[in-house]
Amino acid sequence: MDPTIDDPLLAWRSEFPIVERTNYQISNSLGAMPRRARARLTEYADSWEEQGVRAWGDRWWNLQFEFAAEIEKILGVAPRTVSMHQNVAMASQAILSCFDFAAPRNRIVYSELNFPSVMYLYEQQVRHGAEIVRVPSDDGITIDTQRMVDAIDERTLLVPISHVLFRSGYVQDVRAIVAKARRVGAFVVLDVFQSIGALPLTLADQGVHAVVGGALKYLCGGPGNCFLYVHEDERRSLRPGFTGWAAHKDPFAFSTAGQDFRDDGGRFLNGTPNVPALFAGIEGVRIVAEIGPTAIRQKSLRMTKKMIERCDRHGFTLRSPRPAEQRGNHVSVDVPHGYEVCQALNARDVVCDYRPGAGIRFSPHFYTRDAEAVAAVDAVAEIIESGAHRPWIGQPKKPG
Repeated sequence: MDPTIDDPLLAWRSEFPIVERTNYQISNSLGAMPRRARARLTEYADSWEEQGVRAWGDRWWNLQFEFAAEIEKILGVAPRTVSMHQNVAMASQAILSCFDFAAPRNRIVYSELNFPSVMYLYEQQVRHGAEIVRVPSDDGITIDTQRMVDAIDERTLLVPISHVLFRSGYVQDVRAIVAKARRVGAFVVLDVFQSIGALPLTLADQGVHAVVGGALKYLCGGPGNCFLYVHEDERRSLRPGFTGWAAHKDPFAFSTAGQDFRDDGGRFLNGTPNVPALFAGIEGVRIVAEIGPTAIRQKSLRMTKKMIERCDRHGFTLRSPRPAEQRGNHVSVDVPHGYEVCQALNARDVVCDYRPGAGIRFSPHFYTRDAEAVAAVDAVAEIIESGAHRPWIGQPKKPG
């Protein structure tokens, strides 16, 4: 570590065991597990073993609302406006099922650089009358804001946008896109999966209708903990078709008289909550909330700047934005045999991933040392020079 850098966030480092034995550069895919998560999982196992079905009344049922409250604090939104879901596709379907696609307002407008899973979901709405408008990118890294704004018109029903693009880390101009959508009466669903826990979020003054995201990445909350926020002004008029017993005002009455939706964010729930995931994930979210996104963002910009400078020194192709205001929390580097180089990096415990169209993605977080961020880029150069990636050439690609 550079001795001239005062980095108080490293005080949290000992809370995350994997960062002590690896150079963990993949928090944009899966945040490191905090030690407290193991204790919570033990608590879950003990409650199931000792209480059986009685654990529902003791803690299990209300934990989803407790977790949602932590998300609400980070988003800076009103209480009881967030619901928990297993993944973003399910959260997106909950809000999507509130709309029909009768012409002329039947268009769904989004960037071609959105995350594929949600694009698959929206594209399937064509069978129900939707018209898809995909806004192209000129460089595969950024989306021209004016082009995005111009694509939204009076025929537009929904605008699902990513705050930070998953391949390049480009930060979209949410305010400009939302302003246009509101002028023409379109509904915006903002995906913050690649920004929550890494960038300060100012939803209150951006006019966003709904937000989806999850705790898997920079919130260090593990798989299975995603969420949906819907602004209270919009919520009252929305009746999701993708629903279930958990969305009922009195779920334990098990009424057969039809759905009577909750008045709060819970109206977008469906079935039984993912209890073990909730136990495992809540402590990571609390840690990030305690640190605060402003401090995390300041450190991130410092480290990613150093990584970009190192990429330039080695002559690598950068697939992320250079301007700080356009750069999220990860840096994408495109090199020959990028997938194989990524495998060689992981074999050396430089933990990262590879995405087609982006290259190798590095994402330092608050627990990362500056020297580790630089060392990860240097390791790419050494692997290419030594040919250490060659054993993976021609091998089947692994998930992750």
